[in-house]
Amino acid sequence: MDKLPNCPKCNSEYTYEDGSLLVCPECAYEWTPGSENADEDVLVVKDSNGNILQDGDTVTIIKDLKVKGASSSIKIGTKVKSIRLVPDAADGHDIECKIDGFGAMKLKSSVVKKA
Repeated sequence: MDKLPNCPKCNSEYTYEDGSLLVCPECAYEWTPGSENADEDVLVVKDSNGNILQDGDTVTIIKDLKVKGASSSIKIGTKVKSIRLVPDAADGHDIECKIDGFGAMKLKSSVVKKA
């Protein structure tokens, strides 16, 4: 019986084969043999102009945004500093930030441009 490699995420020794994939039962990570060292988890988020965004960037809002529960909206041209990118955002809101006057918010990358 061949010795399977440890999980590249959590280093668990209890990996098993499932078809052509290797699976970790502890963290549920799946990978193909030989890709343990590949950098496949790179998060790429692009703004409305196609520029790649990174954590800590400053962005500008490109259209007025209505905010639920607020009496006013976020106006076009509002600068947002120190954004944080969110991996696997199921609702499409892939940026977390704080906006002056509104507090913590989640934004879609399609409504911002890199400043």
